[in-house]
Amino acid sequence: MKVTRFEDLITWQKARELRKTIYTVSGQGEFSQDWDMRKQIRSAALSVMSNIAEGFERNAIPQFLYFLKIANASCAEVRSHLYAAFDEGYVTQQMVDRLLQRAKEVSRLIRGLAGSLIFKLGTGHRAQGTNNVS
Repeated sequence: MKVTRFEDLITWQKARELRKTIYTVSGQGEFSQDWDMRKQIRSAALSVMSNIAEGFERNAIPQFLYFLKIANASCAEVRSHLYAAFDEGYVTQQMVDRLLQRAKEVSRLIRGLAGSLIFKLGTGHRAQGTNNVS
């Protein structure tokens, strides 16, 4: 099946779910009052899904790979902020573990997608959802 829209990428869908959860959690209790941390974690979570979408729409594998690297780095930023939120007592151990697991899943999916694109780039085949290789 050829993917023709970024919305069809499982990686983007999981990143979207992560963003929604981060927004919900950061909007509750004391977390919602820490404006700096709340803004940072929300921005990072939004960046993950946005960079996947933007890279896909560039229609070139090298550019898609570049945006996937940014998305994965933003996912690491989300994880880092989650540790800070836990340290401040904004989230419980159970909550941080669940959110870290989700963020790690998104990172694995991003790396898997990137690996697939690298393979296709190396073999000269077009990746699904891209129009060309340059």
